[in-house]
Amino acid sequence: MTIRTVLRRTSEPRPHGPTARATHAWGRPLALAVALSLAAAGCSAVQPASDSGSSGGSAATGKDSFGEPAAADQVKDGGDLVMALSAEPDQLDPALSRSLYSRYVFHAMCQKLYDVDQDAKVVPQLATALPTTSADGKTVTIPVRDDIVFADGTKFDAQAVKATLDRNLTIEGSGRKSELGPITDVEAKDSKTVVVSLSKPFAPLTAALTDRAGMIVSPKAAKALGDKFATAPVCVGPFKFAKRVPQNSIELVKDPKFYDADKVHLDKVTYRIITDASIRAANLRSGDVQIADSLSAQDVPALQKEKDLQVLQSQSLGYQGVTFNIANSDGIGSPLKQVDRPEAKDPRIRQAFELAVDRAGLVKVIFNDLNTVACSPIAPQSEFSTEAAQACTPHDPAKAKALLKEAGITTPFPIEMITSNNPDSLRLAQALQSMVKEGGFDLQIKPVEYASLLDQQDRGEFSLLQLGWSGRIDPDANITNFVGTGGSQNVAGYSNATVDGLLDQARETNDVEKRKGLYDQVVAKLHEDDPLIYLYRQRNLTGVSTSVKGVQVFPDGVVRLGFAGMAK
Repeated sequence: MTIRTVLRRTSEPRPHGPTARATHAWGRPLALAVALSLAAAGCSAVQPASDSGSSGGSAATGKDSFGEPAAADQVKDGGDLVMALSAEPDQLDPALSRSLYSRYVFHAMCQKLYDVDQDAKVVPQLATALPTTSADGKTVTIPVRDDIVFADGTKFDAQAVKATLDRNLTIEGSGRKSELGPITDVEAKDSKTVVVSLSKPFAPLTAALTDRAGMIVSPKAAKALGDKFATAPVCVGPFKFAKRVPQNSIELVKDPKFYDADKVHLDKVTYRIITDASIRAANLRSGDVQIADSLSAQDVPALQKEKDLQVLQSQSLGYQGVTFNIANSDGIGSPLKQVDRPEAKDPRIRQAFELAVDRAGLVKVIFNDLNTVACSPIAPQSEFSTEAAQACTPHDPAKAKALLKEAGITTPFPIEMITSNNPDSLRLAQALQSMVKEGGFDLQIKPVEYASLLDQQDRGEFSLLQLGWSGRIDPDANITNFVGTGGSQNVAGYSNATVDGLLDQARETNDVEKRKGLYDQVVAKLHEDDPLIYLYRQRNLTGVSTSVKGVQVFPDGVVRLGFAGMAK
C-alpha cells in the first residue's frame, strides 16, 4: 500500500491533560482528586476486556436523542442563531480542511453528493440516487442534479462535480486524495451523470462522498481563489459564507439562491469559539448561545434538569486515543525515519503502556459512564464490528512493569505527552498520568493550544500525543489513513506491510463478511504493535435551547441546523 498525501491538519479531534510541571494553579489538586477517585472506584480490579464485546462499557450510557426536524408550524421565519464551538475550525476549504469543527460549519453551507441519516446509512443529497458500480468494480456512475446553482449563481451540474473531484485529487496539501482512492479519471458524461474510473475496486468511495470529499464547490470561485478559496468559500447550501474573525467567530447568512430556500428559516448563523466547556454551558444557560457542542460529561446531569434546555446525544463513530511517534521524524509526507527513543523502537514498551491503562476506570471516573471503552477503530454499532474487533487488552500494571523490565527499561520510564490545554483534555491527561504510574511510567504532560497541537503532530514534534477522531461510517476512513504506510493522517509514522496488505484487500471488496475478517486481522496486528492506543468512544453531547427547533445530531457527530428555526 502506498498513500502519499501531504497534510497540515491531520486529525479531527474533540480535543480532549497540566502536569506537576504545568503552571495552572489547579493542576496539582485536580491530579490528586483524580487519583483518589480512581482508587476509591477500585479501578485496578476492573477488566475492560469483559465489557467490550458489546457496547464497550459496563454502565448505562444514556438513551440516544438525535433531535427532530422542525415542523412548519413550530418555527417562525427570521432570527439569528448562535452556536458555541469548542475549538476553532481550520481552513474552510473542503479539499484542505482537517477539523471536525469545520465540518459543523460546512454542513450549513456546503452540501455533499451524499449524506448519512440517523441510522448512519448513506442517502443522496446533491446526487439523485446511490451510485452504480460495474461488475469489475472499476467504474462508478453517480447521477447528479443539474437544476440548481451555487451561492454565486454558477450552475451546478456534472461538470461542476468533476471539477471538484479533480481539485480534491490534485490540489497541494489535499486531505481528500487518499479518501477518494485509486481514481484514474473523472468524466462528466452529460449534465446529470458523473463517471469515476478506478485502477482497482474501492469499496469506501461512496462513504467518502458523505463527507468533505463529496462537498462540491463553485468551479468559478475555486478557479478565481485557488488555494485561497477558504477565505471566501462558495458552495450549495442553506447558508453562505459572510465573514470570519479569527479565533473568535464565523458568520453565515441565508442564501436566497439555495434550491430549498423556502425551508430555511433563520437569517444568520454565528459560530462563536468558546473553548472552555463550563463557559459554553454557562452561555447556553444564559441564552447568549442557543447551541453548544461537545458538552462536558461533568455538566450534562445538571443541564438535563434545566427546563429550557435539552441535551442531544448519540454514540460516536469515532474514538479518543494516544499515538506514539514511531518514525515521523521529519513531518507528514516526508520519508519515514525511525525516532530515536525506546518506545519508538520497541513495541513491548508501547504494549506495556496499554496494559497500564484502565479504560473502564477512565470512563467511570472522568466521564460518569457517559462514554464507553474503545479498544479498536471500529465502532460497536458498525456493520463491520465483530467480537474480535472489539477485543480489549486487560488492565494489568504488573504485566506492564514486567514487559518494561524485559525490554531493559529502568522504571519509572519518563515519556512526554502533548495534549490540548482545555479543561476536559487536562482532566483526562492527569487521570492517565496517575493511572500509568502504577505500570512503571512517568507520564509528563505538556498542554498546548489546539492549533499548535495540530502543527506539532504534523511536524512529528512529539513522543506521545493525545487526540481523537470523530469517526466515519466505513471503517477504512477510521483506519487506513492513520496506520497505512504513507497514510494522510499517519502521524505515528507507522508502517507494517502485513497491515497494508490486509487494508488493501478490504478496500477492494464489497463483501461485508470478508471485510470483517480482514479488519479483525488488522486490529490484532495493531494490538501487537500499538502505534495508536484506543481509549474510549465519546457520546456526541450537544446542548440546545428550547427556543430553537429542528437541530439534529447524528452518530457522525455533526450538528445539523440548516433547517432549524426560532420557536414560535
